Amino acid sequence: MEGADPSVVSDRAYERGRAQQGTLGSGNHFLEIQYVSDIYDEQVANAFGLFRDQITIMIHTGSRGFGHQVCTDFLEVMEKASKKYAIHLPDMELACAPISSQEAQDYFGAMKAAANYAWANRQCIMHWTREAVMKFLGASPSALGMSLLYDVAHNIAKLEEHVVDGRPLRVVVHRKGATRAFGPGHRELPEAYRQTGQPVLIPGDMGRSSYVLVGTERAMMETFGSTCHGAGRVLSRHQAIKRAKGRAIWRELEDRGIFVRSAGKRTLSEEMSEAYKDITNVVDVVERAGLSRKVARLRPLGVIKG
Repeated sequence: MEGADPSVVSDRAYERGRAQQGTLGSGNHFLEIQYVSDIYDEQVANAFGLFRDQITIMIHTGSRGFGHQVCTDFLEVMEKASKKYAIHLPDMELACAPISSQEAQDYFGAMKAAANYAWANRQCIMHWTREAVMKFLGASPSALGMSLLYDVAHNIAKLEEHVVDGRPLRVVVHRKGATRAFGPGHRELPEAYRQTGQPVLIPGDMGRSSYVLVGTERAMMETFGSTCHGAGRVLSRHQAIKRAKGRAIWRELEDRGIFVRSAGKRTLSEEMSEAYKDITNVVDVVERAGLSRKVARLRPLGVIKG
């Protein structure tokens, strides 16, 4: 991402990120082996290189402690900036500064650095995943045929042009827990997807499905080209652990044909399917709202939790 400014990133952020490049991390981050169980739009699926019963791998992780520290560092800066520029907030979590201010420019530069760290992180994991699969199958890269469908962030601010009150404006769109869903023809899309619209990746929990969707014109008109990123929790991590007490979540998944590896039992308890809304219901809602269209459903076979 152009415009990253490493000079405004704190030493603590570098310290936290130095040993974490190429790691998934905790929480809902995962690497999942899946298969395409359903195709909803053959034409778009063909353009994306997806077909029924195809094996896919989804990687869900971000900028790790590096990005977390950037956020921590600048929350304090933004809280002070909000008061400095007399911005009255209904909630301090909306702390902000005018985009032209030094505070905002410093944050924007640091955030772009964190975004680049995240893209590099996923590239490392993708490379090692490809190597592992090649070794296991004894296949060459060409025989394996693994290629990247799309890599997209779901917590990032971007300077974009959108129509507001009937006229085009350059605005900063901050998608937190949301992802881009640009429609067909948008000039910022790669050539391969310009006719179809942008691939939208919506990860599920480790026991249900994930989805690939495609962006729409309606999203451009109604939500600044955005759609949901995932299902969202219905149980806090503490509530999930309490509900999982006495259960073997890994065994429950294995009984359904899903093999799981994790750093510990606590992670599986926190991230069990019941802790989240049903992703299929959520995806159906965004499709009915016209914010993105279903292309393919991916069901899990194997899950690695950080």
